[in-house]
Amino acid sequence: MKLHVDKEADALYLRLDDTPIVESEEVSPGIVLDYSASNEVVGIEMLHLSKRSSALNLSALEFEAV
Repeated sequence: MKLHVDKEADALYLRLDDTPIVESEEVSPGIVLDYSASNEVVGIEMLHLSKRSSALNLSALEFEAV
């Protein structure tokens, strides 16, 4: 799993695995899901990141496993 934050593009991308992407779909404004050939979600893109949270601190991203 890889998380990439592009400050210039104001976007966050979460790649779940390295399966090739065959289709993408915007499921909500600024939220794009990438699908594999078997129709599984393999990536999630969130656009306009700074507008989604006024207290966004990209240098303090946290990972939590439950």
